[in-house]
Amino acid sequence: MGKMMQFSYVTRVLSWTFIGGLLLWLGGCSVFESSSKSGSTPATGSGAEYLLGAEDVLAIAVWKDEHLTKEVVVRPDGFVSFPLVGEVQAAGRTVEEVRAEIAKRLAKFIPNPNVSVAAIKVLSYRVYVLGRVNKPGEFMIGHTTDVLQALSLAGGLTPFASENDIRIIRRINGGQQVIPVPYGDLKRGKSLERNALLQRGDVVMVP
Repeated sequence: MGKMMQFSYVTRVLSWTFIGGLLLWLGGCSVFESSSKSGSTPATGSGAEYLLGAEDVLAIAVWKDEHLTKEVVVRPDGFVSFPLVGEVQAAGRTVEEVRAEIAKRLAKFIPNPNVSVAAIKVLSYRVYVLGRVNKPGEFMIGHTTDVLQALSLAGGLTPFASENDIRIIRRINGGQQVIPVPYGDLKRGKSLERNALLQRGDVVMVP
């Protein structure tokens, strides 16, 4: 009798452990996915909505129609192509906005289309760290990154770097914006509000 009760208890524990793990796994699978059922929006690690960019890869599917299920790459002009729909602006939009646009256009051909869109590869969020760092170059990052994180990815500053002359160079509407980075203060835990979040294409220059 004691062995039966012990076996029953172990079975219940294993069952709840499996169910808990499954729920956690399912909860983490929909971060970059949007469907007409859930209405969810994609997000970055900071909780902000992720805006798509060139070279990001999207999986677009229409429920119960395998001919309208495909992966598409956001072209350099910011558009993607999809059957029946044609060209859709993707760059600068969220996954949910792209999904809504596709569903709206498909409604002319399919009654109440159930469309889902997921960003399966985030390849457009790139920043550049140049100058006197140990590993200068281009960094492809799938989440929001600040200056200190970018410098860490570049291996940190070399001994001859001018830490108080670091600049972020950002392109805005065809022009350039230069943002000073008070690295000396930041590494001492001061002026942390100036540890700027980097945008797609930013260049961190370390003289």
